[in-house]
Amino acid sequence: MAAVHDDVAEFALLLRRLKERTDRSYAALARRLDMHASTLHRYCAGEAVPQEFAGVERFAVLCGASVEERTELHRRWVVADAARRRPRPQEGRRAAVPPGGDTGPVVVADLARPAPAAVPDSARPAPAAVPDLACPAPDRRPRVRFRPRHRPRPRRSPVRSVALALSLVAALNGLTASTAGRPPAPAAHPAPGAGPALQGAGVATPAPLTWTADDHTLGLTSCGEDYVVAQPPQNVPPPPHPEDIAAWATSQRAVHAGTTGVRITVQGRGSAAVVLQALHVRVAHRTTPDRDRGAVYSLSDGCGAGITPRFFSVDLDAYQPVARSMPGDDGAGTPVPAIGFPYRVSLQDPEVLMVSARTESCTCDWYLDLTWSSQGRTGTVRIDDHGRPFHSTSSTGLPGYRYDRVSHRPGRWVPIPAANLDATAD
Repeated sequence: MAAVHDDVAEFALLLRRLKERTDRSYAALARRLDMHASTLHRYCAGEAVPQEFAGVERFAVLCGASVEERTELHRRWVVADAARRRPRPQEGRRAAVPPGGDTGPVVVADLARPAPAAVPDSARPAPAAVPDLACPAPDRRPRVRFRPRHRPRPRRSPVRSVALALSLVAALNGLTASTAGRPPAPAAHPAPGAGPALQGAGVATPAPLTWTADDHTLGLTSCGEDYVVAQPPQNVPPPPHPEDIAAWATSQRAVHAGTTGVRITVQGRGSAAVVLQALHVRVAHRTTPDRDRGAVYSLSDGCGAGITPRFFSVDLDAYQPVARSMPGDDGAGTPVPAIGFPYRVSLQDPEVLMVSARTESCTCDWYLDLTWSSQGRTGTVRIDDHGRPFHSTSSTGLPGYRYDRVSHRPGRWVPIPAANLDATAD
């Protein structure tokens, strides 16, 4: 956990240095950034990490940061965000015996007969003299043989039967292992977020990278996501803070409307470089949207500066959707050309992939396959929503609402014209 604290602390330290350049308070800066002063103070104190870089970019611009400083700030944010999402190790876990491993010989005690006590040689009686038995003279009388009707078979002790069965099983296992030339290897379990990779004779080994995916973001341009909720406006709670969007969507059973933004952070497990080869779109299920599925609720509260380090556009309505690399900007208005695969990542150099998947005619379940190669190995990891596909639906023909904050009657959902609703989806 020390590494996680250091990464977050370095990011917070740079925020404080930028803030100290100005004579503005946290409240004054927070008003310009459209956030709470306590939230900004938590970021600068290292108690939290922003989910989106757009707000951090606007903060740096307000503090007069140069292009080089904004680039360094983005690098530290990526590392801190990846550290915050890194799973914590479970302490106190008991060591488990690996499946198929050698647990040592099995000893079964013979409980039917107790072991005799050891008797010293001096206490043992001398053996009796064996008489010299001479062969008697042959008996000429006829012999009568008696054949018993039934001779009872001695019963075996249950414990001895178990011991015999275990001995036979051990002998058969040894024979199978000697025939195969090596003992069977225990099954390997891939780490979360890594995915299995087959190598050699089919033994599963973890991929040399980790990843996290967040589809409940503020959108790729920090304008806010749109969701379809099957509830009337008076039953839908107000838009949440950025850190609580996922919980808000889960509680309302909300579905991404029109465009789904997914931010993927990929990081290597060690210093060795991992080459990201391609990103493939897989549609698991496609249906026609229901007409009575609800209304569209926009969480947008004004657009700010956006940054798209690696931006990909996906048309879910296509027969075979493809993730296409698109141009973006550096957050200060400078265009950034489209940069396609391959990319290189390691433990110290993560990569952020921004995917914008749009649909106008379907309700789709979909996920992504990320292919990689490193040190002679290749593999594929599945990018999804915690083991489930991403879920998107069209917003065409549905009524739309936005949350009113500034009118004479603030604090309620108000209708959005259809034309403006399509514009927010774009």
